[in-house]
Amino acid sequence: MNALHFRTGTRSSRLALLQTESALRRLGKQLPSCAFEAVPLLSPGDRDLKTDLRKSPEDFFTRDLDELVLSGELDCAVHSAKDVPDPVREGLDWFWLPWREDPRDVIILAPGRALGELPAEPRVGVSSDRREAYCLRRFPSARMCPIRGNIEQRLRQLDEGDFDAVIMAAAALIRLGLQERITEWIPLDDLPPPDGQGYLCLTFRAGDERFTRIRSFFVKAVTFAAGGVGSGGTCTQEVIHALRRCDVCLHDALMGQDLLDHVPVQAGRIHVGKRCGRHSLPQPEITELICRYARRGARVVRLKGGDPGIFGRLAEEVEALDRLGLPYRALPGVTSLTAATTGTGMLLTRRGHSRGFCTMTPRKEGGGLESVGAAARAQLPIIFYMAVSSTAAIAEELLAEGMAADTPAAIVFGAGSDQMYTVRGTISDIAERLDEDEHELPGTLLVGAVAGYTYRTELGALQGKRVLLTCSASLQDKAAGAVCDFGGVAVCRPLIRLAASREGSECMRRIDTYNWVVLTSPSAVRCFGQLLHEVRADVRRVPTLVSCGGGTSLELAALGMRADIEPENDFGAEELIKKLRPLVEPGMRILRLRSDKAGASLAEALREMGAEVDDCVLYQNEPIAYDTAPRFDAVFFASASAVEAFASQWGLGLIEGKTVVAIGRPTVAALEKLGARADLTGPEATVESSIEALAADCVSRRLANCS
Repeated sequence: MNALHFRTGTRSSRLALLQTESALRRLGKQLPSCAFEAVPLLSPGDRDLKTDLRKSPEDFFTRDLDELVLSGELDCAVHSAKDVPDPVREGLDWFWLPWREDPRDVIILAPGRALGELPAEPRVGVSSDRREAYCLRRFPSARMCPIRGNIEQRLRQLDEGDFDAVIMAAAALIRLGLQERITEWIPLDDLPPPDGQGYLCLTFRAGDERFTRIRSFFVKAVTFAAGGVGSGGTCTQEVIHALRRCDVCLHDALMGQDLLDHVPVQAGRIHVGKRCGRHSLPQPEITELICRYARRGARVVRLKGGDPGIFGRLAEEVEALDRLGLPYRALPGVTSLTAATTGTGMLLTRRGHSRGFCTMTPRKEGGGLESVGAAARAQLPIIFYMAVSSTAAIAEELLAEGMAADTPAAIVFGAGSDQMYTVRGTISDIAERLDEDEHELPGTLLVGAVAGYTYRTELGALQGKRVLLTCSASLQDKAAGAVCDFGGVAVCRPLIRLAASREGSECMRRIDTYNWVVLTSPSAVRCFGQLLHEVRADVRRVPTLVSCGGGTSLELAALGMRADIEPENDFGAEELIKKLRPLVEPGMRILRLRSDKAGASLAEALREMGAEVDDCVLYQNEPIAYDTAPRFDAVFFASASAVEAFASQWGLGLIEGKTVVAIGRPTVAALEKLGARADLTGPEATVESSIEALAADCVSRRLANCS
């Protein structure tokens, strides 16, 4: 496909050019369907070197570039995120790029000077009220002096004696390769930086579908989560998992405050709850916060009491994300309705007494009370359980009673499962839209205006695609999280389980008798860690660890260990052998740990180098069987064993017309051996890299269709 060409505005300073060009190279590498051209220009802040930055306009460094974006002369602009006004100029949209540099501020002195040698009343160059306040605490007798110019000019003024010290952002110095000028790093607790310090922000014209698509690759789906009622125990496991992964949690005035204990300590917690007549924040401000953090690339959880879709203002928050093309998902949960009925014995459905129920609020929009009479109740949606086979008869009866033929109707099959799908129509034709195979999953019939609405699932990078994850259970959470972040649906079907061997346990007991331990897969590392724990091995006596790199080394890091030897790139067996050949000494005792599927070729190569090798099968790959094959749009294979298990259980004909993602060369080879092929592999043999490659491919395909 032909690359889309984007003219990208940037300030013309050396720092701005360096950081913009670096970001554009990364963008082009991740989205090869796009070509970005940096267009350097001056900003008001570059032309006016006299105005004190503490008194300058918010758009001092962004105004001219963004005006050119609005006029169409530029497609987009890249700014330092801390320079971008909040809110941005009308007509613009934006997002942060994910590659953050160190956010701390630093103190810089002239070469050869030390902080203990500062004069009694040092002249300190500052460019913000925040830095001035810090300096007055740190150096109470200091004179605060405004400082202007680019980084090089500020350093020159310092070196020429205009100032005794200056405060700057570390990110600027690092990007310019001037880290050696840093005299002291200021701890974040002593001088908290602006949220955007170290980040870059890309601005574009609001509604530009090309950049909405590009942004979908860099933002994560917002999660609207049901907190349940009464206590944290009424919250689902899926919501708890989302809380544990979040960067920002915007939460209501929950009764179960223990839920917030699941939010990571470093994550932001923002109370936005309301009680009757008392609002912590107005609804428009809550909605704006959700959109703001999502565009920054944060993993946002909007935690609501009860179920977010029942009197929870969810529709307003979702509609704002829809307008911006930002992805989201909703996790349902227990409501006060079910807690007050099922929880007390006042069951809403009881054979011989009640076949259903009506629920509504007497409150109208803006306050006040609405009628709850028969006419108002007649306008409520109707939900029919266990009604699929009776859809035609139900429709006939409702039409005979006078219901309009164009009243929306929908049947949701497999509600709450990863196989959920919806058949839509009107009350007059919904029965005709059903096929016999629709009866395989239980269905719920909805009739009324609400049946005409739906969440937009195509907003994320994966556009709501169902991604079948065949990897072992230990990788499922990581893979499913990546799929959800990119706006896909994770279809979790581990096809293999890893069973540790008795031989592996024996090797762990004598681990200190080896010179090296060689590990070449993340699964081997996980079994290695599990067995070390089980035999209570002294980890201080673990010998030199050899890794093939990539995901294997990351798994070692998760155990608190590090690879002593690994290839610089190309994380395959051949590259590892090249790396080890000059390091192996005759008579070295090496423990090679692998699965029953990995083969003995690496151990043989080490023996040929003169080493004594114990080739230990650490674990076996056992297949997991399922009654039926799931529906999916793409499939991710994380091992050759998963490929073999898939082919044995369902046959590789099932992947025809689907996108096939493989984690690395052995998995690709397993597919080719069976007459299939991988459409995509990640640049690194990791779960995250593989799912990221799928997301980038989806974005590139959608960009090709943008005008």
